[in-house]
Amino acid sequence: MNKIDWIRKLTSRKFWLSVASFVSMLIVALGGAEQVATQVTGLIMAGATVIGYVIGEGLADAGNASGEGSGTAGE
Repeated sequence: MNKIDWIRKLTSRKFWLSVASFVSMLIVALGGAEQVATQVTGLIMAGATVIGYVIGEGLADAGNASGEGSGTAGE
């Protein structure tokens, strides 16, 4: 069984667009207003942007921290 690369999934725009689309269609299918579906989709995409940014910055910081002792940074 293969391990799932969650960091890659959580930073994928395609993943978040799929989640937002599914939730939006679910809201409409269950009788919710299209306006509500649009607002929820916007919130999901905004949250995805924050999650992607936080994970990306964390990975960048981790990469910078591991390279500090090499003497090549900042010279």
